Amino acid sequence: MTDLPSRVAGLDWQRVDGDLDRWGAATTGPLLTAEECRGLTAAYGDGPRFRSTVVMGRHGYGSGEYRYFAYPLPDLVAGLREALYAPLAAIANRWAERLGDGRRFPPGLDEWLAECHAAGQRKPTPLILKYGPGDYNRLHQDLYGEHVFPLQAAILLSEPGGDFTGGEFVLTEQRPRQQSRAEVVSLARGEAVIFPVNRRPVRGSRGDYRTAMRHGVSRLRSGERYTLGIILHDAA
Repeated sequence: MTDLPSRVAGLDWQRVDGDLDRWGAATTGPLLTAEECRGLTAAYGDGPRFRSTVVMGRHGYGSGEYRYFAYPLPDLVAGLREALYAPLAAIANRWAERLGDGRRFPPGLDEWLAECHAAGQRKPTPLILKYGPGDYNRLHQDLYGEHVFPLQAAILLSEPGGDFTGGEFVLTEQRPRQQSRAEVVSLARGEAVIFPVNRRPVRGSRGDYRTAMRHGVSRLRSGERYTLGIILHDAA
């Protein structure tokens, strides 16, 4: 795990930036090892590691469940959050400039989380999601308060075609005066998808404008699917 920062730094961030600009999502290629994925999947059963469990059907979110980690985060989760923040903050600041927003994100995660905590958003948001046969996640946005970091990552912890079938990651984009566009992202075990939390800039004939994004997971056909979510703002 000591090489995690170099793994993240070694990603093709120019391609990631370009794919986000073109499609609203970018995959990383292998980021976590199979052993790391198995360790995180096994951690799901360790109740004291988590601050809360959400059964999705009780809230109309879909079917399945997820658990939010408690502070202190496991080393692997904290390391991913720390390593991903800086390159994503650079993209987020370019987006803000394109859209004419005054908001700028600090260079370090600690500074950003200090802003969240000062605003009353002190609950950690990294989570593991668990799906079984027939489970799915409705299209949604992960907004937990006034302070929102505009990008997040989801890392597939299970082996597609082996541990589960179905369960595709899905994004939709709603542009003004247009029908919604869907993007289905195929992931390998240990691979991340980076995508907008709620909005992103899209270049039009008269400059950049905001387009709304939502994400979810299609129905699982068989098996079990686990995903690690890395959200970079904390919750109120």
